[in-house]
Amino acid sequence: MTHDEQRKYLIQELLDENVPYKDVAIPDDVQQQKLLLRSLMNVRLPKPISQEFRKVQDEYLCYERDVAGVVDAESLPVVPSSPKLVLWQGDITVLKCDAIVNAANSQMCGCFRSLHSCIDNIVHTKAGIELRLKCNDIMQKQGHEEPTGRAKITPAYNLPSQYVLHTVGPIIETGHPSVKQKEQLASCYRSCLELAAASGCKSIAFCCISTGVFMFPNQLAAEIAVQTVKDFLAEDTRIERVIFNVFKDLDKGIYEELLGVN
Repeated sequence: MTHDEQRKYLIQELLDENVPYKDVAIPDDVQQQKLLLRSLMNVRLPKPISQEFRKVQDEYLCYERDVAGVVDAESLPVVPSSPKLVLWQGDITVLKCDAIVNAANSQMCGCFRSLHSCIDNIVHTKAGIELRLKCNDIMQKQGHEEPTGRAKITPAYNLPSQYVLHTVGPIIETGHPSVKQKEQLASCYRSCLELAAASGCKSIAFCCISTGVFMFPNQLAAEIAVQTVKDFLAEDTRIERVIFNVFKDLDKGIYEELLGVN
């Protein structure tokens, strides 16, 4: 199959397995096809899928990944204050490192909202359907929702990293974070670092956990992140590189100040 044929095949397979979607026509426009494929992957429940689908999907997503470009974390400059810390602005799903951190929800099976812009949605979209199946298997065995502040590790499948660490940060519904919520956020970072180190990872990239829709104040979240990482690295030498990944200019400025960049 050509790349275009692979995309249409994947769309048609996902449409055919859902009776309400059987009459949906595949659009001619390539970008609309990509959006439709992502939407169908987003809303798909964790249920078995054929080996042929997985094979085609993996080839398709790997091609998309390589065309978009991969950023090798080893090539990123460290900050002046530490030979183990990196500040990088961009899409965490293009980073090639041992592990990236996904800000997950307590169900730990990804974001089911079609085309949602959260990191959980994007990570699952680019990794492929296998990631949701793996997460669901882990959660079924656990038998309850994931507590705030802990972490799980999975393969990264079609992402350039080796692993994805999934952690549930605290949600700030009203007012300022409580002492408990501050500790929960710190626990997210510690849990990810401990699990990454135990899994043999030497490099890990953190997103800005709990900011955005979880409403943790950006400045305070960054302060907790930096301090927790520094404290861990001072006691444990297994992790050799920690990337603070930011997407917004606001967070970039905050981390630059905290890390003494520029």
